[in-house]
Amino acid sequence: MIQIADLFPVVLVAVSAALLSGPFLIRLALRVGLMDQPGSQPHKWHSDPTPMAGGAILAVAILASTLTVAPAPDRTVLGILLAGGIVFLWGLWDDKKPLPAWLKLLGQLLAAVILWRSGVMVRILPNEGVNVFVTFFWAIGIVNAFNFVDSMDGLALGLAAIASAFFVLVTIDAQQPQLAFLSVAVLGATIGTFFFNAAPAKTFIGDSGSQLLGILLAGIGVAYNPVGLQPTVSWFMPILVLGVPIFNMTLVVSSRVIRRLRVYQAHKDHISHRLVHLGLDRTRTVLSIQITAIILGLVAFIALGGTPLTANLVYGAVVLCGVIAIAVLEKAYPREASSGAA
Repeated sequence: MIQIADLFPVVLVAVSAALLSGPFLIRLALRVGLMDQPGSQPHKWHSDPTPMAGGAILAVAILASTLTVAPAPDRTVLGILLAGGIVFLWGLWDDKKPLPAWLKLLGQLLAAVILWRSGVMVRILPNEGVNVFVTFFWAIGIVNAFNFVDSMDGLALGLAAIASAFFVLVTIDAQQPQLAFLSVAVLGATIGTFFFNAAPAKTFIGDSGSQLLGILLAGIGVAYNPVGLQPTVSWFMPILVLGVPIFNMTLVVSSRVIRRLRVYQAHKDHISHRLVHLGLDRTRTVLSIQITAIILGLVAFIALGGTPLTANLVYGAVVLCGVIAIAVLEKAYPREASSGAA
């Protein structure tokens, strides 16, 4: 039986690896020209060229902790890590030279195939083909959800830290120690990288970082399989834990479809932009979004203790609140505020 104290060395190594490798990787990004230029896209907030080393810092920290103090990864964790490696390298390529949407999708699809072939897939539906489709949809969706939500200093990292912390708790409770060790490695890596990405950011995580976080958390969410709980109770846990990125992506995509804008063309229409437009400063915007993520995680954890009917009623109420929030935010945000070409 895993003890919480067993996880502490993994956190320590991940945080230390991020803090120690960060300055070197930031200088390396500067040297090779891996930079995010101000005004390169309409949704960019920063005013100075900023290196995009955050993804590499995350990757180094996660690998350092999972390959040293954590137990040897099993097939499930190895598959999630390999999928993470694919999207990291693909995202690094995109950070250096922006890729067309179809080529980005190809890398994400390849990562989803690796998850599937590693046995990391949805298994709650009676039809195998539908399970595979839902697995692919979930993995690619969460990768893009974290890519979309990475719109302010520290926002995506904070959301990933919150999600991984909840996954640590539920995987311990589910008697899945391998997933708990991977979750805590992600937690430590995000904490260490946050030191460099907190406002004002010394580095951005870029597509390499946001997509790496997305695929790792998507894989953990799929592999989560609690002992003694019916799938009708536990299926929504990963959805609520990752609820804020999912909400933001749903808001952005639905808004762009309604406004007849290209879905993959950058605009200032993310939840962070909308909250700033409503009067919040950037610091409180990030905090408000992250507090919402904590609340959703708490609701999910509490609902696990209920009956299938109670748990699904809670989930349905959360979804209804999300739909209402999308309608309110869309009505309050003028079309001209979100316009701009990538």
